[in-house]
Amino acid sequence: MKSEKGDKKPFNMELFFAALADNTRLRLLNLMRDTEVCVCFFVEVIGTNQPKISRHLAYLRKAGIVAARRDGIWAHYRIVAPENENAAQVLRDVQEWLKTDKLMQKDRKHLMNVCCAPQPPVSIQGAPLPKSIAI
Repeated sequence: MKSEKGDKKPFNMELFFAALADNTRLRLLNLMRDTEVCVCFFVEVIGTNQPKISRHLAYLRKAGIVAARRDGIWAHYRIVAPENENAAQVLRDVQEWLKTDKLMQKDRKHLMNVCCAPQPPVSIQGAPLPKSIAI
């Protein structure tokens, strides 16, 4: 992030940890682990409304943990490593920890079933499949 003068803003540790201190945001990070995911899949897997998902994603963006890309009507999100190496290491550790959690495993399985099913739910038909990314 840059200020109006072009100087980089200092890393905001409090915002970073606050972003990780919410179960919904952790679930979103788990779903994006190594994949770029369309918002419609988050809504389907987490089972809440799109505005709430978007608010959580905006919080993660502000914290510098995720980035977004638009493709027509679809918004795709992916994890980005923070520039601060300590924060990047914490994020990697959190992602490894999430892999061991039963709810997080269930969410990932649900994502794969929803996005790769022969007949996806009507609300997400035509949505682009998640893309693998290198982090």
